[in-house]
Amino acid sequence: MSATTLSNSFSCTAQSTAIIIPSRPKALAVSYRELSAEVLSFQKKLAKLGVTPQAAVSIALPNTYEFIVAFLAAAEQRAIAAPLNSAYKQEEFEFYIDDLSSAVALVPKGSFELDSPAVRAARKYNAAIAECYWNGREVILDVKDEGNLRGKGNRNVEKAQPDDIALVLHTSGTTGRPKAVPLTHRNLTSTMKNIKATYNLAPEDRTMLVMPLFHVHGLLAGFLAPLYSGGSVIVPPKFSATDFWDDFITHKANWYTAVPTIHQILLKNPPPTTKPNIRFIRSCSSPLSPTTFHQLEEAYNAPVLEAYAMTEAAHQMTSNPLPPGKRIPGSVGIGQGVEIEILDANGSNVPQGTEGEICIRGENVTHGYLHNPSANASSFTKDGFFRTGDQGRKDVQGYVYITGRIKELINKGGEKISPIELDNVLARHPAVSEAVSFAVPDDLYGQNVGVAVVLKSGQSANAQELKDWVGERLAKFKIPKSVYFTDIMPKTATGKIQRRIVADTMLKQDSPKAKL
Repeated sequence: MSATTLSNSFSCTAQSTAIIIPSRPKALAVSYRELSAEVLSFQKKLAKLGVTPQAAVSIALPNTYEFIVAFLAAAEQRAIAAPLNSAYKQEEFEFYIDDLSSAVALVPKGSFELDSPAVRAARKYNAAIAECYWNGREVILDVKDEGNLRGKGNRNVEKAQPDDIALVLHTSGTTGRPKAVPLTHRNLTSTMKNIKATYNLAPEDRTMLVMPLFHVHGLLAGFLAPLYSGGSVIVPPKFSATDFWDDFITHKANWYTAVPTIHQILLKNPPPTTKPNIRFIRSCSSPLSPTTFHQLEEAYNAPVLEAYAMTEAAHQMTSNPLPPGKRIPGSVGIGQGVEIEILDANGSNVPQGTEGEICIRGENVTHGYLHNPSANASSFTKDGFFRTGDQGRKDVQGYVYITGRIKELINKGGEKISPIELDNVLARHPAVSEAVSFAVPDDLYGQNVGVAVVLKSGQSANAQELKDWVGERLAKFKIPKSVYFTDIMPKTATGKIQRRIVADTMLKQDSPKAKL
C-alpha cells in the first residue's frame, strides 16, 4: 500500500465499530462512519477558530473520545498534533507549549474555570484555550480565550498531504533536554502498515488500549494500527488493573500491548476465572525480562511478543513474530518493515554477532529533530541510518538483542557492563519483583554497579544474598557494589523505567538505612 494520510488509511466497513468507550452502565460504541463525520465536524471548528497548516495544536486531554477526534481532526487540518500528558505541572506544560509555539491548547471541560496548569501555561504564551468535551451528540470545542488567534478565524478546511507533519512528540530526555520529533503522515502510516503486517491484524481483532495516547506506543500500536486494519479499539480513560479483565471480556478484546510494568501489575492481580481467548500479548517500550515473559505465557496461555520501538521511528522497529515463527525471550525480534544494521562509531558494519550501535532506516523514521542541527548531524550516518543510541547485536537469523543504552553502560575501570544483563539475572531471584541496575560513582574504578530492588510482597532478601546470586551467575566484576531497596520503582508517566531517574532517586537517599 502506498504512502497515504491518516484520514484515508482506515479502510473498513463504514458501519463496523471503530471505538468503544467503556462506561457504566452503558458504553459508547462509535462506528467508522460516525468517527469520520465527527472528525470532519471538529476539523471545521478548528478552521473556524483559525488553525492553519503547520500550526501546533497542544492536546492536553486524557484517553477519551474527544482526544481521538481532536487528534485526527488537527492532523487532517494539516496542523501539527502535539499530545501532552494531562497530568503535567504548569512548568512542564510551559516547556512544550513554548517549544512548539502552540496556536491553541485543548483542555478538558472545567479547566478554564479551575485555572488548571495547562490553562495557565497556555495563557503565559498567549495560545488560544479551548475546552473539549463530548455532550452525548458531538465533541464540543468551547473557545475560552482566542489568544494569538484573535481576529484570525474562519480559515479554509484543509486536506492533509503525505509529507505534512502530523504529529510532534518529544523524546523523554534521558540524556538531556527533550528533543522535538516531527512525524509526517507518511511516517505514521508506514508504521501502521508495518504493525498490521507483523501481527496479521484484521477487522475481527479488537484491542484493549492501556497505554496513554500522548505516548507513541499507545497512539501508534494501541490505536492507529488497529484502525488501519479495520479493527476496534477499547479506550478506557486510564489503565485500571481492577477493571481491565472485565472490560477486556465484556467488549470481546483479543490482544493488548503494554510496557512490562503493566504486565507485572496484571500478573499480581488474580486472572479471570474464565480466561479470555487472547490471540497474542505485545510488550514494548522497556526491556521485558525472560522471567516475566514466561509468567505471562503460562498465566494467559497466549504468545508474548516483545517489540522494540522509538519515537523517532514512529514507534515499532522490530518484533518477535507470531507463531509458528520463533519468539525468543530476551530478544526484541527481527526488523519489521525497516532495515536494521549494527554499526560502529564510524558508521561501518561490525562483524556478525559483535556488539555495536543498533541503527535503522525506513519510511517510518523521522527526517530529523526540529530546530536541532547538532543532534541531527550526530544522529544519522552518511548512508541515512538513524543511530538509536542503543547497543546491541544481531544473530545469524536477524534477531536483535539489546545490551543497553550506550550512554547507560556501566564503565567499571574500562570493563563495559550491560545493565540489562544484570536486571535479568536479578529478576530471576525468587524474592525480587523488579531490579534496575545503573552506574554509581567510584573513587577507584570511576564507575561501579548500583542496583535498585523491589522485593515481592511477603518475601525477604538482603544485599549480600543478592550479590551472591549475581556472583554465582556472572563475572566477579559485575557484582553490584551498592544495593538499594525501595517499595516503588521510580517510573515515567507511561510506566517506563529510566535508569537516570532511578539512579538519581537512589543516590539522593544514599544512606546506611537505604543502602543495606
